[in-house]
Amino acid sequence: MSFKDQIDKENLPKHIAIIMDGNGRWAKKKGKLRVFGHENGTKAVRRTVEACAELGIENLTMYAFSTENWNRPKIEVETLMRLLVSSLKKELKTLSENNIRLNAIGNTSSLPSQAQKELQEVIEKTKDNNRMTLTLALSYGSREEMKHAVKEIATKVKNNIIQVDAIDETIINKHLYTHNLPDVDLMIRTSGEHRISNFLLWQIAYAELYFTEVLWPDFSEEDLYSALLNYQKRERRFGKTSEQLN
Repeated sequence: MSFKDQIDKENLPKHIAIIMDGNGRWAKKKGKLRVFGHENGTKAVRRTVEACAELGIENLTMYAFSTENWNRPKIEVETLMRLLVSSLKKELKTLSENNIRLNAIGNTSSLPSQAQKELQEVIEKTKDNNRMTLTLALSYGSREEMKHAVKEIATKVKNNIIQVDAIDETIINKHLYTHNLPDVDLMIRTSGEHRISNFLLWQIAYAELYFTEVLWPDFSEEDLYSALLNYQKRERRFGKTSEQLN
């Protein structure tokens, strides 16, 4: 029996987040430039998106470009931006055929104008799709997201739009980039690193964390299924005891 056949369709995470790590190391192992790894990483993105949609995952968020990534060598950043534009053009048909809505979080205004244009175009053309929401985290950093939310809330308090005593988790959620998404149930990171790397720090408060040695370009459908099976074996208590859940 394959991993896919063992998955309980009644116990799927509503929101999976993935830190796609290992493109550079994958390329280096093959004696290639890091760019080669990023190009092959896009194939893993397509595999994962299609597999999640087929299973019935409602929300998938992928860490495509962090705020820290701007500090990488200029040629690598330019290549990543070029790949973003070409991938958006290429994958529009796939997203539409699979009834997938594209969403983006992060400081997207810092992206090159052509990347912003393509991104908005695909978001607009897929806005009515409802099988799955694919969110790309672009120029995203969780601490920056929180800083942005705090400033917005503080401004509203100053202007008497929100009362200090009214600030709760719901108010904070409404001011995050992810205000239209549920909390993350399963966080996957590839390449053997055991870090969160400033990704969705608020949203993963009760997420199950899954780390795999597989480098991102090699991440397959079977690797995704293995992560889901691992998730389904865990007892999610949300601070309660096992006895309280039974």
